Amino acid sequence: MRQHRSQTLLLFILLLARLMINKFAEAGLFEHFQNVVKHPLVGGWLPAQAVEAFGPWYGDPIFLLLAAISLLAFLGYVFIGLFQDKLGERATFRSQYILIWVMILALVILPSLKLALLRHDNLPHSYSHDGGVIQTEIAIDYALSGENPYHEDYIHTPMAEWGFPQFRTALTHYPYLPATFLLSAPVKWLSDVLLGWYDQRFTYLLLFLLTLLLLPGLTHRAPDRTLGLTMVIGLNPIMGLDIIFGQNDSFVLAWLVVGAWFLQKHRWGWGSLFMGIAAASKPTAWFMIPFFLLLAAEDSPLAWRTLLQKTTLVKIARRAIPALGVFLLLVIPYLLWSPQDFIDDVWRWAAGTAQVHYQIWGLGFANFVLATGTLPDRFAYWPFWIPELLVSVPALAILAWQQMRRNTLGNAFWLGAILLFTFAFFSRFLNENYLGFILALMALGYYLDT
Repeated sequence: MRQHRSQTLLLFILLLARLMINKFAEAGLFEHFQNVVKHPLVGGWLPAQAVEAFGPWYGDPIFLLLAAISLLAFLGYVFIGLFQDKLGERATFRSQYILIWVMILALVILPSLKLALLRHDNLPHSYSHDGGVIQTEIAIDYALSGENPYHEDYIHTPMAEWGFPQFRTALTHYPYLPATFLLSAPVKWLSDVLLGWYDQRFTYLLLFLLTLLLLPGLTHRAPDRTLGLTMVIGLNPIMGLDIIFGQNDSFVLAWLVVGAWFLQKHRWGWGSLFMGIAAASKPTAWFMIPFFLLLAAEDSPLAWRTLLQKTTLVKIARRAIPALGVFLLLVIPYLLWSPQDFIDDVWRWAAGTAQVHYQIWGLGFANFVLATGTLPDRFAYWPFWIPELLVSVPALAILAWQQMRRNTLGNAFWLGAILLFTFAFFSRFLNENYLGFILALMALGYYLDT
C-alpha cells in the first residue's frame, strides 16, 4: 500500500508540473487563443457559444479540455489503486498503465500535434523551437539538395525571424551532429508525400512513442517499475515541453533506449549500433560512452586486472566496432567535406570561440562568472574548459570506479547522467532541456536497477 501511495504521489507531482508548465508556456504565445479557435482541426469544431464562454483569460479551450482529461485519468488511476486487492495485480497494472498513456496523450502528444498544426497555418517561425524544428528542417532540405548544412547559413530562412535579434547567433551555425537531420529525412519525405508538408516534431513524436513502447521490456515488465519509468519518461516536466515545442533531446534519448533494449537482450551488435547513432546525434550522448565500454566487458564486479587483460580489451573493442562504425559513417563525410565549418558549428560556437558564438546562458556555474562583473556582456569569452576539466576528470574516475563495482546497464545510465550533469553545470550554458534529458537518464538508471 505504501509503495502504491508513493508512486501515486510521484504521478501527481509530474502531472501538476506538466499542467502548469504547459499552461505558462502557451500563455505567452502571440494571438494564441484566436489561432486555436479558428483552426478547423484544432479548435474550430467547438460551437461559437462555447468559444465565447471559454474566453481568452485562462488558457485556450483545447488546453483546458486536455487538462481536464488528464486530471480525470489521474482520478481513475487513484481509485483503481484503492481496489487493487479486488481487481488483481494484472488488471490493476493494465488499467493504470493505460491511464498513464491517456495523461501522456493529453499533455504531450496532442499538444505537440496542436502546435504543429497551428504553425502550419501561421508563420513558419511560430509555435516551434528555433534549432530543433526550424533549423533542422532547413538542414534536411540542404542535405537533400546536396548542400552542406554546416557550410550554408540560415540568414535568409525563417530562422532569422525567431527570437530576439541579438541572440540569433545560430544563423551562421548548425550546432547538431549529422544523424539529427539525416535520420529525420525519411520521415520528412513520407510526410511530404502523405500530407504535403512536414514538421520536425513528427520525427520526435514517432521516436517518443517508440521510446515509451520499449520501456516495459527494459523493466522486464515488472508492474511497479514499468509504471514508474513510463510516468517519469512520458510526463518529464521539461522534456515533455521540449517535445511540444520541438527540441531534439528526445531524439537522442530514443536511440539510447533502443540501444539499451538490445543490450539487455545481450544483442551487442544492434545495441552498439544504436548507441553509435545516439553519439552521432548530439554530444550529450557522449557522456554515456565510458560506462557502456565498461559494460561491454560483461564482468560484474569488474577489477582493473580483469579490465586490462588482452581478452577483455579485445571483447570491448569488438563490441564497440558497430558504434564506432556508424558514428564515423554519419559524421566523417561532413567533417571531411568542410572541416572548418563542421568544427566551427559543432564545437567553437558552443565553446564561445567562433567569430559569432553562443552566449553565456542558463542555470549553472556560468552565473557565478557573470556575477563577478568582470565580463562586459553574455557574449564575452571565459575559459569554461578549465573548471570543466578540473571537475569532470576526477568525476569520471570516481564514476568509472563505481561502474566497475556494479557493472549493470542501469548503473551505466545513472552514472552517465551524473557525469553529464557535472560537465554541463560548469559549462558555458546549462539550459533547461539538459536537465530534462538528465532526469530521463536518471529515471532509466533507477528503474532498470530497482
